[in-house]
Amino acid sequence: MNEQGPICYTGTVSGKVQGVFFRAEARENARRLGLTGWARNLRDGRVEFMVCGDRDPVETFVSWLHQGTPLSKVDEVRLTSAPYKQFSGFEILKDHD
Repeated sequence: MNEQGPICYTGTVSGKVQGVFFRAEARENARRLGLTGWARNLRDGRVEFMVCGDRDPVETFVSWLHQGTPLSKVDEVRLTSAPYKQFSGFEILKDHD
């Protein structure tokens, strides 16, 4: 699929992704790519996220999610397409209970 235009994904990243600067680096990568959305820790050790923007930068961000930070170990990335939503930036949200 080679469509252009804005898209959104929501999903989770599992593995060693908390306490390793994963969300902070995700925010920096998203901002550098001009993307919006959020990331937050889940109680079960995963990171949940939503990312929105033009297709190519979003796909670049998703590729980064599979790699993570030097201290992280990503086991799985689960993605679901979501309706496009414009956020004011990419933020780290309070942990989800």
